[in-house]
Amino acid sequence: MKRALVLFAHGARAQSWAAPFERLRDQSQARLPEVRVTLAFLELMEPRLPEAVAALVQEGVDDITIVPVFLGQGGHLLRDLPQLADGIRTAHPGLRLQVAGAIGEDPGVQAAMTDYCIRSLG
Repeated sequence: MKRALVLFAHGARAQSWAAPFERLRDQSQARLPEVRVTLAFLELMEPRLPEAVAALVQEGVDDITIVPVFLGQGGHLLRDLPQLADGIRTAHPGLRLQVAGAIGEDPGVQAAMTDYCIRSLG
């Protein structure tokens, strides 16, 4: 079984917007050398999620976990992501595909963000 982790972000017109997501990808890859870690976008940036998954499948990956790097469960995660996941499952029937919850909804991430907010007071 060849595994991959896809960090799924919104995307933006400004290329600099992607920098923190690229660092997250690189740091995750460094801690998971046996797993392919990649970044995909909903819109405005490449690769889009279906293309990123297709490239991973082409590399022989058969187990993919998508982590939405969104703070909350808005319309993109409630509506767009399930539709994208369904399309991916149809296109790649042998693929094991899991979708995690929004990163910002995780209690550990919430605690880290709370710590940051409190430290910001100085």
